[in-house]
Amino acid sequence: MKKLSMVHRRVLDDAQADIGALYRTFHISEQGYNEEQVEKSRARYGENILSGRTADTVFYRLRRAFVNPFTVILFVLAVISFLTDVVLVSNFSRNVTTPVIILGMLLTSGVVRFVQELRAKRIADHLTQMVSSTVLVLRDGQWVKLSSTELVVGDQVRLLAGDRVPADIRLTAAKDLFVSQSVLTGESAIVEKSAGVLPRGQARSYADCSNLVFMGSSVTGGTGEGIVLAVGEDTVYGGFSTAESHRKNGFDQGANSIAWVLIRFMAVLIPVVFVACGLTKGDWISAFLFALSVAVGLTPEMLPMIVTTCLAKGAVSMSKKQTIVKNLNSIQNFGAMDILCTDKTGTLTQDQVVLEYHLNVNGQDDTRVLRHAYLNSYFQTGYKNLMDLAIIRKTEEAEAEDPRLVDLSENYTKVDEIPFDFARRRLTTVVQDKTGKTQMVTKGAVEEKKSNSRRAERMRSAIAFCFAAEMESGRTRQSTPAPVRIGKERKNEMERKIEVGKEISSS
Repeated sequence: MKKLSMVHRRVLDDAQADIGALYRTFHISEQGYNEEQVEKSRARYGENILSGRTADTVFYRLRRAFVNPFTVILFVLAVISFLTDVVLVSNFSRNVTTPVIILGMLLTSGVVRFVQELRAKRIADHLTQMVSSTVLVLRDGQWVKLSSTELVVGDQVRLLAGDRVPADIRLTAAKDLFVSQSVLTGESAIVEKSAGVLPRGQARSYADCSNLVFMGSSVTGGTGEGIVLAVGEDTVYGGFSTAESHRKNGFDQGANSIAWVLIRFMAVLIPVVFVACGLTKGDWISAFLFALSVAVGLTPEMLPMIVTTCLAKGAVSMSKKQTIVKNLNSIQNFGAMDILCTDKTGTLTQDQVVLEYHLNVNGQDDTRVLRHAYLNSYFQTGYKNLMDLAIIRKTEEAEAEDPRLVDLSENYTKVDEIPFDFARRRLTTVVQDKTGKTQMVTKGAVEEKKSNSRRAERMRSAIAFCFAAEMESGRTRQSTPAPVRIGKERKNEMERKIEVGKEISSS
């Protein structure tokens, strides 16, 4: 479990206060903030922009391309060479070749790095704008959709299933609100949130903060409203981003270490050469010039240009594979990887699930199974997962072949719903057709459905995937489900579970 070291102290204090105190603290009215209050809050608490993004400017890229310990060494040597070969010699002996070569190498490597990284930055910024998040905010008495960067501390926001939390927010209302905090904790478990007051001393991890939702988290189900408590760098996610932005990668550390080795070596060698030549020849001016020549000879002037060229070539090769390299030095880190772990869903696959079979307890294709599955998936509130989308897509494709599947969304209306939760582990929808027939359709984990089902219909091919209870004339007939298996290789396992259902039915 992740500790609360990154949570702002003010956020924890507000989480332990009642909602009325929050409204008084931030001077929030029923109409929400007006423009004057927004500007005051922004001036006091800052903007909802992470520091890593604001610091990544053109000037920052230019400085990073030309200013580093190695280029500083070469620039100093170019100046010394210019003084010794041009300024301090006669007209006949002047030679500008060495300083011109050194400065040319520096300029070439810097320009190549700057142009390549600036091009990648523009593409990345364009992609960021395309996927920029929006949020519903109460401003001047109206709920309006604004960019998350316009949020300020004290704003009242509304969260829906599928939203990404735009700031650290204290909940004031929540209805079956479930949040994934994996971006902060690395844990895949979904956390339920509520609007109650957080008891003092209870919160020891992010999961314990039941009335707080943190920036970067995603809403997987339900709805909620809350007050923004922290934005930008004051958020937990902003603290992680700030710490990461100041961390140098392995290539930067290696390049800086080489530069400092050269500096230390020259700091020792130049005085030794100077003193030795001066004592042996007696010409101290010549000894000093010779010591400087040794320093110039020790420094690999071509190294920055060669390294930058190789990294730029690697970035071009990566771009052909649809990969944007914002920092050329990261190319070396790519090459140093032994194992690359990545989320495969939507990356290595198409991010889609295909429904192939809809079987009843006898292992037969049954349109009734698909119809009830569609009614549950279509009418459920909140985020529809890949299985729901596959069921809806399959039903729409099968409409042309079976008239019983035509216009189900128009022929049925939703009466009620019990949302999914991780204690009950099932989701129930109640629907009614135009004749007044009411049906309760439940889907969930197979073991949960078997535990609360008494018998299975076999003559009428009861529901296999979605548990259904048809309520007719005050009488309920319950069905024991068997799971839908996607792919023929799972058929044997499916048949085994069907046999379990038959045993329950006969008992």
